[in-house]
Amino acid sequence: MNQHFVNIKVDREERPDLDSIYMSFVVAATGGGGWPMSVFLTPDGKPIYGGTYFPPIRSHNLPAFREVLEVVVRLWKEDRARLISSSEDLTRSLQDRPAAAPEGIELKLELLAQATRTLSEDYDWQNGGWGSTPKFPQPMLIEFLLRGGSRGNQSNLKMASHALQAMAQGGMYDLLGGGFARYSVDPTWLIPHFEKMLYDNAQLALVYLHAYQLTANPAFRKVTQATLDFILREMTHPQGGFYSSLDADSEGEEGKFYLWTQDEIRSRLTDPQEADLFSVAFGISEQGNFEGKNILRRVQGDMLLAERFDLSVDDIADKLTGLQAQLLEKRSRRVRPAADDKVLVSWNALMLTAFAEAGRVLGKQEYIDAAIRNADFILGNMLKEGMLLRSWREGIAKHAAYLEDHAGLVLGLLSLYQADPEPRWYQEAIRLTQLMQEHFTDPDGGFFDTHKDQESLLYRPKDLQDNAIPSGNALATMALLQLAAYEGRLDWRRQAERMLSINLRMMLRYPSAFGQWLCALDFTLGPVLEVVILGNQADPATQGLLKPLLTGYHPRLILAASPYPPPPGTPALLNDRGLLNGMPTAYVCKDFVCQYPVNTPEEMLAQLE
Repeated sequence: MNQHFVNIKVDREERPDLDSIYMSFVVAATGGGGWPMSVFLTPDGKPIYGGTYFPPIRSHNLPAFREVLEVVVRLWKEDRARLISSSEDLTRSLQDRPAAAPEGIELKLELLAQATRTLSEDYDWQNGGWGSTPKFPQPMLIEFLLRGGSRGNQSNLKMASHALQAMAQGGMYDLLGGGFARYSVDPTWLIPHFEKMLYDNAQLALVYLHAYQLTANPAFRKVTQATLDFILREMTHPQGGFYSSLDADSEGEEGKFYLWTQDEIRSRLTDPQEADLFSVAFGISEQGNFEGKNILRRVQGDMLLAERFDLSVDDIADKLTGLQAQLLEKRSRRVRPAADDKVLVSWNALMLTAFAEAGRVLGKQEYIDAAIRNADFILGNMLKEGMLLRSWREGIAKHAAYLEDHAGLVLGLLSLYQADPEPRWYQEAIRLTQLMQEHFTDPDGGFFDTHKDQESLLYRPKDLQDNAIPSGNALATMALLQLAAYEGRLDWRRQAERMLSINLRMMLRYPSAFGQWLCALDFTLGPVLEVVILGNQADPATQGLLKPLLTGYHPRLILAASPYPPPPGTPALLNDRGLLNGMPTAYVCKDFVCQYPVNTPEEMLAQLE
């Protein structure tokens, strides 16, 4: 390698553009993609050969990596012209992608039902979720279903609740410390790949919160809080940024931090009855369920345990909570998995949204404070002279941010503005939207993934499908729709609707890859309600108007709360709104047309309904 090549290892989390571009080449050249990915480039960055995993020695019809290196070197020396010509033909096909155009399909509610039918056909009613192995949690699809549930679609809500309950039983979900692993290697969610990713936990905390709002099921609330508490405890920088991930292994062994033997349980829980209770509840056995050890998984409910151990259901719940706390304390003394402590804007923006919304809905100021610290961290450390930077570590911010960073942060700041109605959050969201429009707009519709001033690559990528995190274009669409409602900007709404129209056919054909787009479609189909609350935040009458908005799930409602008169920098939605009878006042509006102002929660709720 060192004799013949300049070797560059790319962190695809920091440079998703390079990953996207060169993965497209590998897929076109070989018919398949994946990671790890190796690509061989000319000195000017053009790919000539690539592939995914090459073993150290030849196996399963795969050439050894050394063999690949030798072949590339030989072809470069002996047949360079043909190698480059073949590469250029393939590269040209990637560059010459036809411009998309609106489909001419009317945006209507039936489209949501059509996507839901496709998702339900592929749903695993035995184990929950979609797919077989590896099995990923799909929070964007669950969010779309919950939005359908908010419209009264009980089949949507049933499917979403089933998936959430299946994942929360353990295995994928850490029943002691909170938080979710990246995926399950089996279809039942039992055996995880133990790595914990920030973006998964952000999105899952939020969908469990929304499920709690819809169902009032306290188990969903518990998962949200345990997940966010885990992030605060183990994945938060002292200055407020959120780390990217925790490794799967510790002491060279995957999952070692999370696994238990039966003897370990009994040595920590010294009361034999308590050890038996815990073992029955969480399926602990001498042989274990993973390589001779036990992954904790809830296998028996409180009512059955109450009958078996002759205790009340409340006593069972209290005892198990206490026993879990004891084991968590013991586990905390083990060698921890290493953290990837880089801070990425788009991933942080997802968690910012989760903390802000959970803090507002659950009345937990510590979550809102975490969101405020995170927003201050990003804006203070990663926004330099009008340029948002993607990655920060040990005091150094680098790499021009991407579309997903800008659009995700806009949505995070809008969520924070609804939880902490400081005008600066709203103004920063507007500023980032203007930067997004200026530096990322594609004249054919939507946005490129990369900044217009970023170094020239083979082409400017524009990935429309959701992956582990939402598509940048889907996030931008949602951001424009929300801001259009706050500002009365018909041009932003039309821009977002054009983006939806361009992608509509693909969304309906492959809904599993377009969950965030479907959420944006749900929002634009409305009705979108704009609620203004004017009054001092400390006034009980103001809080009385705000409180009913926390009951139930209202994904097509935006909130602008402000003292009177509104300070500079607040949304246009607040313009020309006065107090009724000199008291805290609510306005319920649709498309900037408001009903009569009211002073009581009862009157406001009547208008909302």
